Amino acid sequence: MAIDWQKEDLNHIWHPCSQMKDYEELAPIVIERGEGINLYDINGSCYKDVVSSWWCNLLGHCNPVITKRLKEQADKLEHVIFANFSHKAVIELCMRLKKFLPKGLSKFNFADNGSSSIEMAMKISFQYFQQIGKPQKKRFMALTDAYHGETISALSIGDCDLYTKIYKPILMDVVRIKAPDCYRCPYNKNRENCQCECFCDCVRQFEKYGDETAAILVEPLLQGSAGMKIYPALYLKKLREICDKYSVHLILDEIATGFYRTGRAFACNHANISPDIMCVSKGLTGGYMPMAIAITTDEIYNAFYDDYNTHKAFMHSHTYSGNPLGASCALGVLDILEQGKIQEELKEKTPYFNELVKNKFLNHKNVGEVRSIGLINAIELVNDKKEKIGFESNLRIGYQIYKKALKKGVLLRPLGNVIYFNPPLIIEKSDMDFVVEVALQCMKEVLD
Repeated sequence: MAIDWQKEDLNHIWHPCSQMKDYEELAPIVIERGEGINLYDINGSCYKDVVSSWWCNLLGHCNPVITKRLKEQADKLEHVIFANFSHKAVIELCMRLKKFLPKGLSKFNFADNGSSSIEMAMKISFQYFQQIGKPQKKRFMALTDAYHGETISALSIGDCDLYTKIYKPILMDVVRIKAPDCYRCPYNKNRENCQCECFCDCVRQFEKYGDETAAILVEPLLQGSAGMKIYPALYLKKLREICDKYSVHLILDEIATGFYRTGRAFACNHANISPDIMCVSKGLTGGYMPMAIAITTDEIYNAFYDDYNTHKAFMHSHTYSGNPLGASCALGVLDILEQGKIQEELKEKTPYFNELVKNKFLNHKNVGEVRSIGLINAIELVNDKKEKIGFESNLRIGYQIYKKALKKGVLLRPLGNVIYFNPPLIIEKSDMDFVVEVALQCMKEVLD
């Protein structure tokens, strides 16, 4: 008897970040296989995955280099307890990954997802100050509109109401700093000519709370879930300086921005700064296996190094810490990145894609701004272009566009009223042309 896969999915599965009632109208699309940027469902339909399956598919689906690494590792070792045990794949990963990292990052603490690495980073920072004789440093700072994951601590640091609002009664009290908003800049500047005048709010909050703050967490240059909001590298430079002044740890959430998503190995490279702790995940394994790392400095690591009975050890663990299969996939990613071919291709593909999106969308009556960094392109839709007023959320403009694009073979997942492209780095120009044209058609069908 044939199985009705969509029906059985709905009988059993509660999908993430979804109102399941929507699935009565748009049933789950059951994917059979993937290749490059293409996903193929059980009926043979093809979808161009230009959101990298939640931003993690870095080098295409079923990449042969990563797949080979995974298969070889599965034949040797699938998992081992990571306390007092190790294995070659994870050691090699740390040795090779270090070459890509900002200066000073040297110690690797493994988790199995991005939210957990954020949690680890916060706990490391807090415990560090407790152990060096600064117990007053127990606060955390973060930007408005931030997103850092969905554990309770990560939600506390975050500031997107869609995820946090209902949980606010149980969230931590965080010092909130007004994030840069270059599209609606209160100083009437733009990214190209500003001196980050908006940094004044950060200065005020540091003057008030800096002495009692352990760390500030930020998404460097790109606030993803806020609608792919892009801000200048100068803001990060100023942030590094003020953190040094007040002895506050700078924790950079490079989970979504790492591994050449912004055109550089890591977003903070645009500002030529190094964080005290950096969290990576998503592209780390090319989207193959769950793995994340909180990477920190020798200085922080040394504050935890002592006899066991001093209770200075970092007593935080994950069952799948340092998993061999995940580490092997990450090695496959590095095998490709170390060749340099992808980076060379990006030099040509990035300006082509950015100009294509800008030329196709910018003049539309409901497009407020087109913004780009690396291959990431975002189109913010507004109801009133002159006043920069967005559409009401109940109109679900982005969702309407998403449904239409699926019928035309493109997987978009708009963020509210922001359409965006965040494709695998291997995307070809012909695919760029196709997905942009489909997105434009769907947008016009909804808005015109």
